[in-house]
Amino acid sequence: MEDDGEKSSFVIGIIENRAKEVGVAALDLRSASLHLSQYIETSSSYQNTKTLLQFYDPMSIIVPPSKLAPDSMVGVSVLVDRYYSASKKVIMARGCFDDTKGAVLVKNLAAKEPSALGLDSYYKQYYLCLAAVAATIKWTEAEKGVIITNHSLLVTFNGSFDHMSIDATSVQNLELIESLHSNLWGTSNKKKSLFHMLKTTRTTGGTRLLRANLLQPLKDIETINARLDCLDELMSNEQLFFGLSQVLRKFPKETDRVLCHFCFKPKVTSKVLAGDTAKKSQIIISSIILLKTALDALPLLSKVLKEAKSFLLGNIYKSICENEKYARIRERIGEVIDEDVTHARVPFIARTQQCFAVKAGIDGLLDVARRTFCDTSEAIHKLTNKYREDFKLPNLKLPFNNRQGFYFSIPQKDVQGMLPSKFIQVVKHGNNIHCSTLELASLNVRNKSAAAECCVRTELCLEALSDSIREDVSVLTLLSEVLCLLDMIVNSFAHMISTKPVDRYIRPGFTDSGPLAIDAGRHPILESIHNDFVPNNIFLSEASNMLIVMGPNMSGKSTYLQQVCLIVILAQIGCYIPARFSTIRVVDRIFTRMGAVDNLESNSSTV
Repeated sequence: MEDDGEKSSFVIGIIENRAKEVGVAALDLRSASLHLSQYIETSSSYQNTKTLLQFYDPMSIIVPPSKLAPDSMVGVSVLVDRYYSASKKVIMARGCFDDTKGAVLVKNLAAKEPSALGLDSYYKQYYLCLAAVAATIKWTEAEKGVIITNHSLLVTFNGSFDHMSIDATSVQNLELIESLHSNLWGTSNKKKSLFHMLKTTRTTGGTRLLRANLLQPLKDIETINARLDCLDELMSNEQLFFGLSQVLRKFPKETDRVLCHFCFKPKVTSKVLAGDTAKKSQIIISSIILLKTALDALPLLSKVLKEAKSFLLGNIYKSICENEKYARIRERIGEVIDEDVTHARVPFIARTQQCFAVKAGIDGLLDVARRTFCDTSEAIHKLTNKYREDFKLPNLKLPFNNRQGFYFSIPQKDVQGMLPSKFIQVVKHGNNIHCSTLELASLNVRNKSAAAECCVRTELCLEALSDSIREDVSVLTLLSEVLCLLDMIVNSFAHMISTKPVDRYIRPGFTDSGPLAIDAGRHPILESIHNDFVPNNIFLSEASNMLIVMGPNMSGKSTYLQQVCLIVILAQIGCYIPARFSTIRVVDRIFTRMGAVDNLESNSSTV
């Protein structure tokens, strides 16, 4: 399926009953994961549901008709209309929300055994989220024209919110994702959000994982400490840190999307056959080339991680680098795909790589189409050289893009008066003139037709290979998950810490029942802008569990409140924090009600 970069790719199904219980199924088409939640909606404003929708930012929301909404509540269908008009709303009959069918789908599609999710034992209790699964999967397969491969989805169940809950208002007030003000008053520096400060990830999947962690920080101390142990090793072992940074560059930016591409098999219908088959073929070929590139980088990752001592990196080495299934997939690809084929971003090179992806001699008709593609490409370049000589245009260039194909680009300074009448479709573009000729247009049509034929024939050659890869699709999902996690920890957390002066960021300590104590804590965003930021302390315990912060306007009361929240969030995503010492009690919810409307002229402070 096509992808829109960092744009949300979630499809969400929501259903409720008269007891104010809500079931949610969120299917991520990019990472091939299914997230299930079921909870009691405690407020008539649907605060828990709003928090979840803020986190997922779905492109489509599937709801039943709102006839059975609980008393005093408007119903999820009306909620979507009021607050999420940017998302596509789909109303499906209540019969599509079938919990029995949902349970069967989870059992068949989950990469892990369903018993590990806790759904077998509590099937009747969690019937709402299973009903949402049935509607979500049915709509996705029909709308996207795909069949989800068995045992390919990473399924997680979040019965009572296993992560810290941060409501939408607090996300805005704490500037987790977006900054409230782009410029700080009295400075020329741009104020960033916490997300943008940490956004040094190299893959789209790593960026999305970082955003997800900031919106829903962890509550499990064991997982948090595993990440912190990994950071400790990276900070104390420069060779490991820089080695991982370099190896992760070898993996394509779209690795997570490509690996999960094999989780969805296109349906063979008249609609698909009548569509742009060449474009569909290009996506399949490109995916296999990208998969080959990613698997070629695995031995380098294995070499770097071999001596790693932390539990997290050691576990990655055992589950990924010592897994023989990746080598078998690479062997299968090597039997069909030419070894010299690599992933390319330049349009014409990418098209050429796709045409010559399959080894010669496997398909006679493909070899004929390739010959035609080469002949027309050569003829186009010969025509360009002829025009350079005939019209005395030594700087005539031959660019290429996927929409136009080949076209001519001539610097305006080389053109004296009018262009010869042979040139058509003349358009000024900056300091250049873009144009074509009838001969070039004719060759373009033949070249594009030959390339399309190559792609279609190549797809036929790759059908068996794609099916064999889908047999081991669960290991590709695992690899995708691991690469996103490594990207976030190495290229975001470790990179950010390495750019700060020594000992400015420290490892947070955690306690089960002790106090929240932070010594010389600093606001992680503002300290990067103001060199003279004054550190602040905080101590909260059961005996002293409330602080009243007082001071004149613009004295930093809101900054102090923000600082405490941001430090706790950084600690619970498994990152170092800006402080001299800290011990933190795991927080399950953060609520804020603050503004950012200080106005010295009217003597009004933040409310």
